[in-house]
Amino acid sequence: MHPKTMSAIIERKRYDTETATLVSGNDWWDGHNHERSGTQAFLYRTPRGRYFIARLTCWQGQTDSIQPVEQDEAIRFYETCDPHGTCRIEFEEAFPGVKVEEA
Repeated sequence: MHPKTMSAIIERKRYDTETATLVSGNDWWDGHNHERSGTQAFLYRTPRGRYFIARLTCWQGQTDSIQPVEQDEAIRFYETCDPHGTCRIEFEEAFPGVKVEEA
């Protein structure tokens, strides 16, 4: 599975993968396929700075979904994808104004 066009209105806000920026995903290649046990998730940032995760499934009886997330959860998602090279944009672009400190 790869990111696809999805849209949802949640709490009177439209979340649309066509107008949002793809930030990262868990679609890294494991040597056999891009699937994560039949599911994948992609983090997006809307033009207004909100974050959401588009979840895709190929399991019968389950549906693809969009889930709005707060910035802290979006950062955690981004950090779990980064080691696999699945971040589509740099941290500073994905999370403007968020300070990264030296360890």
